[in-house]
Formats: sequence, C-alpha cells, structure tokens
Amino acid sequence: MRCPYCQNERSKVVDTTHDARGGVRRRRECLACEQRFSTYERTILATPLLIKQDNTREEFDREKLIKGIRIACAKRPVSATDIERLVGEIESTLQSLGRSEVSSRVVGDMVIAGLKKLDLIAYIRYAIVYLGLDDLSSIRGEIDRLLIN
Repeated sequence: MRCPYCQNERSKVVDTTHDARGGVRRRRECLACEQRFSTYERTILATPLLIKQDNTREEFDREKLIKGIRIACAKRPVSATDIERLVGEIESTLQSLGRSEVSSRVVGDMVIAGLKKLDLIAYIRYAIVYLGLDDLSSIRGEIDRLLIN
C-alpha cells in the first residue's frame, strides 16, 4: 500500500476492523514518514449486466447509481453514509441474485423502495424521472398515495 503523503510503498497495519458488508478498514502507518492513513478493502463480486429499456446491456456502475441518488437527495437531510448504505444494499442484492443479466428496472425499483424509507421528498424527485411523472396531476396522485399510507 502506497503512502498518500510520501508515496513510500512500505507501511505497517496498526488496527483492523470489519464491517457488516464484508469490508475491512485498516489503519496504517508509513514506515518512512510515520504518517498514519486508513484504507478500506472490500471484496469485488461480479454484478450482473443491466438490461436497459432499449435492450442494450450495461455494466452495473456503482458511482453512476450514487450520483443519481445524490441528485434526488440534494439539499435534503440524507447523509452520504445513508446513500452509501443504500447503494451497498442494492449491489449486494444484485450479486446475491446469481444471474448474469437483470433488468435495469429491478435496480430502479430497489432505489425507489430505499428512497421511500430514507426521505419522501427525495423519493418524489427520483419518481418523477423514474416513473415518468410528466404532469402535475400524476405527481399529485403519487403524493396523495404517500399521504394515505
């Protein structure tokens, strides 16, 4: 592991912790400059290809998903940790399906369900695009459904 301060490749592990998703956080100390830094390791499992609406295939892109959810959550009280956790849950679910391809609709449905639990305004923002709510009456109908439940 290369030191982010002096670029030396020799460091020692000071502390190791494990998280619920199978990741490992290591606190390291550079043997040259003695600065400390953290690294995070997680297992890379294969995620299925996503089948888009036009039948093209696309690799699952964690960063693209995070970006879309962040846009929906902009200026809302949703932490980056909550967004990371939601994306991690979606990625884990996709990996556990054990399929080589899955409809992008499955991912969208998981995002919708997750945002509904996190923040209803972020849910509505995402739903406007994802569900194609293109007029005020359809948006109002979705809001009314949320208020009834």
